[in-house]
Amino acid sequence: MAAQREWFEKNYYDVLGVAESASQKDITKAYRKLARQYHPDTNPGNTAAEERFKDISAAYDVLGDEAKRKEYDEVRRLGPMAGGFGGARPGPGGTYRFDVGGADLGDLLGNMFGGGAGAGGRSRGNAGRGVGPQRGADLEASLTLEFADAVHGLTTSLHLTTDAQCSVCAGSGAKPGTPVNSCGVCRGRGVVDDNQGFFAFSSPCRACGGNGVMIESPCSSCSGSGVEKRAREVKVRIPAGVTDGQRIRLKERGGPGRNGGPAGDLFVECHVRQHPVFGRDGDNLTVRVPVSFAEAALGAEIEVPTLDGPRVVLRLKAGTQNASRHRIKGRGIDSGKHRGDLIVTVDVVVPKHLSAEERAAVEALASASQTSPRQALFDQLASMTGSR
Repeated sequence: MAAQREWFEKNYYDVLGVAESASQKDITKAYRKLARQYHPDTNPGNTAAEERFKDISAAYDVLGDEAKRKEYDEVRRLGPMAGGFGGARPGPGGTYRFDVGGADLGDLLGNMFGGGAGAGGRSRGNAGRGVGPQRGADLEASLTLEFADAVHGLTTSLHLTTDAQCSVCAGSGAKPGTPVNSCGVCRGRGVVDDNQGFFAFSSPCRACGGNGVMIESPCSSCSGSGVEKRAREVKVRIPAGVTDGQRIRLKERGGPGRNGGPAGDLFVECHVRQHPVFGRDGDNLTVRVPVSFAEAALGAEIEVPTLDGPRVVLRLKAGTQNASRHRIKGRGIDSGKHRGDLIVTVDVVVPKHLSAEERAAVEALASASQTSPRQALFDQLASMTGSR
């Protein structure tokens, strides 16, 4: 992968707020936190938040991929001369060859030596045009999931309207039945060399616009670009246990490549709806279950709902306290690597209205009670006062 201009201009570690030595896990954690904070759905109409979200996504696109991150670190270490954008490489006879790609040489040298494009700088007539095969653009899409679907996983479809390979010319850019000839000036390379003694500079071929081919009869459907805008359906397999804000990468399902290059990737960001009953803590499911005072005081076997449907029985000990947590093994989320548990929080319910029989029973309990539940509080205060 060729280094991008942004790699020299932006510190992606600062964008995500992590150290350069951060683990992949820490990088993913930082991205998810920032993505939730600045996502356009959370900040409707906030342009600044939207731009921040784009920067965060761009940073994670590089640092979240170990191979890209390694190359990014190396490029940042070597500086602008590392390659791809303004890369220098030794050629035959000790000549150093510079491939300036689509960038104007004046811009390149200005960036390298601290100057901007001066008044006499040339315009970048070939900016954005490819040299030889080009990888397609990475695309992003969002998908909202029900809580149960995120837990169990599912296969679904995304309906996108994006650039796609022209269905008429199959991406060649030429009218069907007409030839696509190699450029005679650059011999299909898309670039021409300008030898300047010790240095040799490569720049996009002006004859073919850097494409390496000459099309005599352009396709009428795509005007020779090889790309058209159309609706398409992409099948997505969502793994079990996906979390809110998690991004799933679909290789080569993004924008189409140019000049025979591979397609880009499609990144799907998942948004998980809340469940009215269940919550989540990692791979554990959580649920709050109401119990009566008698069940908590005397102990009981109570039924607890599960996300999968069948109920399970939880045995409460006598004297179970309000807000206490109880674990039911293996009833959580099965992510394929680990099966979580079901964490049950007990809520002791105090009735608002008592029948005559209930009131009599509670009064009898109060009369039989020999100690106050607040006695320990007063004893502690008394011991603190006495120690002064």
